[in-house]
Amino acid sequence: MEKKDNIPHINVDYFEDLTGNIKNGEKGDLDDVGKRIRLLREERGISIEDLSDLTGFAVERLNDIENGVEKPQLGTVMKLSKALDAAVGRLVSGMGSKLYSITRKNERKPVSRSSSTTGKQNVYSYMSLAPEVQGRHMEALIVQLESTPDKEISIHNGEEFIFVLEGVVHLTIGKDTYDLEPGDSAYYLSTTSHFITAKTGKATILAVLYE
Repeated sequence: MEKKDNIPHINVDYFEDLTGNIKNGEKGDLDDVGKRIRLLREERGISIEDLSDLTGFAVERLNDIENGVEKPQLGTVMKLSKALDAAVGRLVSGMGSKLYSITRKNERKPVSRSSSTTGKQNVYSYMSLAPEVQGRHMEALIVQLESTPDKEISIHNGEEFIFVLEGVVHLTIGKDTYDLEPGDSAYYLSTTSHFITAKTGKATILAVLYE
């Protein structure tokens, strides 16, 4: 049997059509995460000062998040979900009402975009791949990263898996840094400090978050 050593292990060109650009969504969609955080906090009877004590985030910053001034990054959302004793999916893309989800390429839901802590630069946009599933403990997302000089380190409970679809991703895990190209992946415990960005321009990844 002839060996096919020259065939690459993955067809990178396949992903160009698979991902496409992530649209910003309809007006109002981008504020939903902040609104969900406020609603859940009020349901739990937790004051914004108490939430500040639980998370270490300043009250002013929490106000900005709830009012849609700052678009929180996923690590921030996961810390908030832990403090509010809620599944991260409820804050990212809503409760869900189905036992399973089939998501066609043209049916993906643009969920939100995230900004730097200053709110001056978009850091990434993301689409949820299964927002309809009720009681889920994983959140599957297509994420479009943008290069940013603002290095917001994340540390929170859970596990994360990322798979690079397009572009080059710069990943910091603890004291180590890696440049990941299409077809490369990483799996890590979220309790290890981490930071992810596009090395230059933009990059697209599949991200699976597990609480």
